Amino acid sequence: MTTESILKEDIKKAIFAEFQLTLEDIVLQPTKKEFEGFYTFVSFALTKSLKKAPVQIGQTIGTYLVENSDIVSDFNVVQGFLNISLKDSVWLSIFNDIANHEQFGSSPANGQSVMVEFSSPNTNKPLHLGHLRNNFLGDSLARILKTNGYEVVKTCLVNDRGIHICKSMLAYQELGNGETPQAANLKGDHLAGKYYVLFDKEYKKQIKALVEQGKTEEEAAKEAPWMLQAQKLLRLWEQGDQATVDLWRKMNEWVYAGFNETYQKIGVNFDKTYFESDTYLLGKDLIEEGLSKQVFFKKADNSVWVDLTAEGLDEKLVLRGDGTSVYITQDLGTTELKYNDYHNNRYLWVVGNEQDYHFKVLFAILKKLGRSYSEECHHISYGMVDLPTGKMKSREGTVVDADDLVAQMIQTAANRTQELGKIEDFESTEAVQLYNQLALGALKYFLLKVDPKKRMLFNPEESIDFQGHTGPFIQYTFARIRSIIRKAEASSITAQVPGPTYQLHQAERELIFFLSQYPMKIQAAAQEFAPSIVSLYAFELAKVYNQFYAEVSIFADPNPQAVQFRVALSGAVARCIENALMLLGIEAPERM
Repeated sequence: MTTESILKEDIKKAIFAEFQLTLEDIVLQPTKKEFEGFYTFVSFALTKSLKKAPVQIGQTIGTYLVENSDIVSDFNVVQGFLNISLKDSVWLSIFNDIANHEQFGSSPANGQSVMVEFSSPNTNKPLHLGHLRNNFLGDSLARILKTNGYEVVKTCLVNDRGIHICKSMLAYQELGNGETPQAANLKGDHLAGKYYVLFDKEYKKQIKALVEQGKTEEEAAKEAPWMLQAQKLLRLWEQGDQATVDLWRKMNEWVYAGFNETYQKIGVNFDKTYFESDTYLLGKDLIEEGLSKQVFFKKADNSVWVDLTAEGLDEKLVLRGDGTSVYITQDLGTTELKYNDYHNNRYLWVVGNEQDYHFKVLFAILKKLGRSYSEECHHISYGMVDLPTGKMKSREGTVVDADDLVAQMIQTAANRTQELGKIEDFESTEAVQLYNQLALGALKYFLLKVDPKKRMLFNPEESIDFQGHTGPFIQYTFARIRSIIRKAEASSITAQVPGPTYQLHQAERELIFFLSQYPMKIQAAAQEFAPSIVSLYAFELAKVYNQFYAEVSIFADPNPQAVQFRVALSGAVARCIENALMLLGIEAPERM
């Protein structure tokens, strides 16, 4: 039994012994920082049934616990809050379990598998800041779920076909003059993105010219020459026209090479990549099945629809009258394909909140089709990332490019580190590695520390601060502890847990308590699909350790037991910080 479960049982016994009342469920919460104690039991809910004041109830339970519990040392009551302190022998026992548990925080395999789909880039542009939040969320969720005992499959669906791809292709045909990534000294995804922006500029000129000739804005948008040509390219691609397919394949290969370079740089990879060009027709079989089951219905123009008004949605087109697919058609087929490929117990899509309605429709249709996996399909919706200058727009070339941002962060990390003057003894390769670790640590932490559902404002300068609520602050704390461990090893000081008579300093108790919370935080992060829970935990643990470091002497204490214990405690904190950062995809530098 855990300490919390023992304490809950002791509180049940106290309530029954003192009030002859049996409670099935006892809820404990961490004691607020301004009060003494570590666990708090709230007694307000008992006042009506016991007809006693909350303070009296708390005092009675607390007195019983001190006299009868093997783990409670003291208590205090603040209004209806019973704050409970534990005996030092209990904290030492807890820490001994933590120190001897090599995989502390990890759960054994649970026999369940989960697929996490994320990234989902378009091949008409490079990855940008919004993609980074998506990638870091997906990668971190996969790590957290794996630590919780799930078998995890990481997948990516690349949007490599459609009118938006044809826009880049057309601009390249008209303006490219055979340009290649090598000749342009550009990554392939940047080259494709360049022509996507050029298409939009020319398209707007053509719209403006048609409006000046008397067309409405809507008419001009439909009749602009380049839009008509892009639509023709799409039709040629769908018909298998060799020249069109060859151009499409060549440009996509450039883009994939660029994507792979970025993924490697940011530490993200996938177990399986699906391509829209392979899956966009798959949903048609499900449409036929749905028609036969009367899940779908046809309208006069032969288009196929589903009525989801009973689900609080509306009628949704699932196949056009001319038999061509819409996006939901493809997603139905792709989801079926993913299930047939892996038969996972759960499916997660990490996609921005502008697609909330789409996924409600997708899951509702799958349920109507009788798919057993429909109940375990989840959209991990997240808010957009804004900049101090406003919203990003790919067509206008106002996005923050992922590669440029990472390079900027690396340079900023180098400048900040050199200003502090603490790495004069670093080899150049070690320094470069550190700058990369700090840059990606800052970037990932800043994008993951916010609840995924919330829209956020990204500030590069703020993200790399070594003192604030940032990744580098946590990385610096880890490096500080590793320096302590190296000093202990050089002095032949053995990390050791003292006997049960050792009297703990309050800062030591707080550190052990925070360490003991790690498994619960990891479980909560998996249950709520929220890496932000791990982010906040790592930051709070780093703060508590720095407070401990300020309040107690590690090496100058005259008691050898205290020195050995504080080295052991420091080592356990370092392992916990390193594991928490790993779950965020962040490396922990040995030296800073």
